[in-house]
Amino acid sequence: MYLFARRLKAFPLPWLLFATLILAGCSSKPLQPFTTDIAPLMLAPAMQSESQDRRGRFREIFCAVLEARKTNMPDHLPCDQALIRIGAEPPGSGEPVHLGPARRPLRLVFVPGLGWDCFANWLGQFESAYRHLESLGYTMTILEIDGLSSSQHNARLIRDAIRSLPQSEDADILALGYSKGMVDLLTALTEYPEIQTRMAAVASLAGAVGGSPLAYDASADELELMRYFPGAECEHTGDQALIDLQPDTRKNWLAEHPLPAQIPFYSLITFPQPERISRILKTSYNKLSRVDPRNDSQLIFYDQFIPGSDLIAYLNADHLAVALPIDEKHQLISSLFVDENTFPRDALYEALMRFIEEEMALASVQQTAQ
Repeated sequence: MYLFARRLKAFPLPWLLFATLILAGCSSKPLQPFTTDIAPLMLAPAMQSESQDRRGRFREIFCAVLEARKTNMPDHLPCDQALIRIGAEPPGSGEPVHLGPARRPLRLVFVPGLGWDCFANWLGQFESAYRHLESLGYTMTILEIDGLSSSQHNARLIRDAIRSLPQSEDADILALGYSKGMVDLLTALTEYPEIQTRMAAVASLAGAVGGSPLAYDASADELELMRYFPGAECEHTGDQALIDLQPDTRKNWLAEHPLPAQIPFYSLITFPQPERISRILKTSYNKLSRVDPRNDSQLIFYDQFIPGSDLIAYLNADHLAVALPIDEKHQLISSLFVDENTFPRDALYEALMRFIEEEMALASVQQTAQ
């Protein structure tokens, strides 16, 4: 283990550590075929009938943003390549999409996932996303959490970070949880209700809401390897982060912790076609495919759904491409290993902000009518 770790210290690719973490193992044929012919809300239990399929309107907004920004935004893709149709997608509203300055000064608060601070220095900040959202009148904040720590620990950090942000008279935060960051965010919302009033909405981006079967095979030793990546600024505090990601842990937690009813929740789910999985993630994709091939290399699609939330998109991107701009920062590594990293992330963030703006305006009209 020590010799392997020493080699990792000189190897400029954190995703090798990520692949080690999930104990890729031997590839094998999926137990069931990949298919998009499913009920879009199959995860939602019957008791959560308030869940709505809002993909039609979100597609209208996302497509309009992509078309308007295609010449000045990185990682452009045509709308039908960025989104994937699963089952019967409802039609859009046909209403025009506002593409001008922000109508509400919303702040996008991004909660990162497992091991984020181990490779954040290598990855760099999301400069293009910051600049783009600020040019429209929005702001973006990436919360600093301890990427290898428990959700309970990170929930306290999230509470403190939210309380330190400038506050407006109205709810002004769209909290976006990515991967394990979604688990940490949900924990913070239930443990510290004082931050709930700040939330205009909460969304899951490839969030590990229901956990991942891969977490059963991983160990604290694999997590420890992440600390050896050059420039890493992360501390290892045991295996609780992995326990927090195990499906049994997540299902039990969801059963015991009802989510705050006054906050609207939304789910953006990664559901990549198999050819959209990057080379370095193929082995973990194949391993998870023994459970279900409809996975993003780390999470099965239905484990990303927040119970009771509105479904707004199935994204044709793997677990890294949907959030991490590797191809913008490290083109050689991207071309060799993370070769399916192209995805219009900045456009996705804008579309999400505009969608939430519309939702807030609609809710305000409905409250006035009552």
